[in-house]
Amino acid sequence: MIDFAYNSSNLLYQFDTETTDDIMRLLSQQLKARRLERGLSREALSMMSGVPVSTIAKFEQQAALSLRQYVAICKALGYKEPLKQLMAQPIYHTMEELETIQNNQHRKHGRNNFRK
Repeated sequence: MIDFAYNSSNLLYQFDTETTDDIMRLLSQQLKARRLERGLSREALSMMSGVPVSTIAKFEQQAALSLRQYVAICKALGYKEPLKQLMAQPIYHTMEELETIQNNQHRKHGRNNFRK
């Protein structure tokens, strides 16, 4: 991943070359490492999580899994609380973004304005 940031006079440019597939591969490697650290086979993790062995194997090898299955595996490995905290707080990079977040805290619907 290459991550560049340039900030001058309230200008912020970020170039993030890390793809969704890159992140999925990282998550699958981390899950496999946590499983092996606990000395669990795929079969044991399957019994604990309710996710089929073949699905666990596919995720570890090809980084393909549904969110529901990922959550079930994380819960089985004891990562429920860290997972719940993943997007618990807003992230902002500029004061403008912070102001937007504060102004929209209680919104129930979004808007169709996307800024590139």
